[in-house]
Amino acid sequence: MADRLTLGIDVGTGSARAGLFDGAGRLAGHGAHPIHLWQDGELAEQSSADIWLAVCRATAGALEAAEAKAEDVAGIGFDATCSMAVLSSDGSPVTVSRSGHPARDVIVWMDHRAIDQARRINETDHPVLRYVGGRISPEMQTPKLLWLKENMPQSYAGAGHFMDLPDWLTWRATASTARSICTVTCKWTYLAHEHRWDSSYFREIGLEDLAEAPARIGTEIVPLGTPLGSGLSPEAAADLGLIRGIPVAASLIDAHAGGIGTLGAADGPGEATSRMAYVFGTSACTMTSTQDPTFVPGVWGPYHSAMIPGLWLNEGGQSAAGAAIAQLLAMHPASARAETNGQSLPHALAEEAAAMGDAFAVAGEITVVPDFNGNRSPHADPGARAVIAGLGARTDHGSLIALYAAGLLGLGYGLRQILEAQRNAGIDTEAIVVSGGAGAHPFVRQTLADATGLPILLPETPEPVLLGSAMLGAVAAGIHADIPVAMRAMSRNAARLSPDPARTDAHTARFRRFAALQAASGL
Repeated sequence: MADRLTLGIDVGTGSARAGLFDGAGRLAGHGAHPIHLWQDGELAEQSSADIWLAVCRATAGALEAAEAKAEDVAGIGFDATCSMAVLSSDGSPVTVSRSGHPARDVIVWMDHRAIDQARRINETDHPVLRYVGGRISPEMQTPKLLWLKENMPQSYAGAGHFMDLPDWLTWRATASTARSICTVTCKWTYLAHEHRWDSSYFREIGLEDLAEAPARIGTEIVPLGTPLGSGLSPEAAADLGLIRGIPVAASLIDAHAGGIGTLGAADGPGEATSRMAYVFGTSACTMTSTQDPTFVPGVWGPYHSAMIPGLWLNEGGQSAAGAAIAQLLAMHPASARAETNGQSLPHALAEEAAAMGDAFAVAGEITVVPDFNGNRSPHADPGARAVIAGLGARTDHGSLIALYAAGLLGLGYGLRQILEAQRNAGIDTEAIVVSGGAGAHPFVRQTLADATGLPILLPETPEPVLLGSAMLGAVAAGIHADIPVAMRAMSRNAARLSPDPARTDAHTARFRRFAALQAASGL
């Protein structure tokens, strides 16, 4: 194969995926393999060993699909969910599960076991909290660390390293314990703009041991795309079917990889600072970059250089997005007997809804506030819950389609709230770049455009998150000089969807009803 390829590896909630890209961002081949999830109420756990096995099998699938050889791969980039892996000093897994299962060493991002710890941390009103939107989320790592210390002291004391999952992957690939500036800044309260941890924060919240000896959470913090260690270790190379020593880049959180993979396209309105990346998967993440720090209540950040080097990042989103649609549909009696012709139920319903009109018309009188797993942004309330209003007595298939359309509108209006909160703080967005599997259908994308009143840009690549990770590998391998250069060279937009101007006033009125129902639920 003439072109040098870079391998992007994305570890999501349900699967690991791998993609091979050339220097222009063209996808040569990709593969995927499922990951097991243990979930019980607010608890969600995984196994790092199972994750690595899935990574290896996905990589093999990508090589086969691309008809590529090991020597064609010039560099590797990883991204993953912001889950927390716990390992001993010798690298063996440390259980985080009250079941005692030794392999369950990863607390998944969606796990809400640390709600009480997050509440107590927020009551301190420590200055560090300014950089997480004013209130820390139980999805972040310091509440989970505090939970582990208080509830599983043996595991906490026996841990040699606490790692964000993207950093665990690069450690597994290279043996380097360096942490990415993306992970520790966005989820661990590292102050990237000051190049330091705030030891007073850890002392105040009850993690004073980390204030005295921060090595367990990272003392070597490196920029995105930095080549780590001596490259791919012999052991990891054998596992992945690749050549030892290949450059492995400092990693990204998965949503941030979607931002890197979509925001650099030269075609489209303005620069990266005028666009929002909306990564629509199990949850939904919004990524907005600014030249100067902007504090938005209820929106995480501002984080310096956590996604695009030199820029500040504001990160918002919805704790349940694709998962909210799945839960909404599961509640309807017609979902069990719906015929999908081999498609997922949301995709099949999107096809039917699109043939009936736009989401506003299809939803009818139903309004959905889809906060099944709390409200991440802009209300920062993990205790928020969903509201469904306007239901009648119908239980037929048509009412299932209407409920689906109303759920999509609810996600669109939640996105609109984030946009408004940022606009009130001085961040103006001209367009939204949508990626992620849950946002792939044209009906979904048009619904987001109509609900927010902003145009939607569609990336040319079918795998923008994988592309973002591959860009890291391209920088580590020297194919591109830095992240901004890789973004311009490897990403392009394929289409633009505009909101329907005839529905503007109607959506504004419906959005007010959405906000009123949300407020009535206790927010």
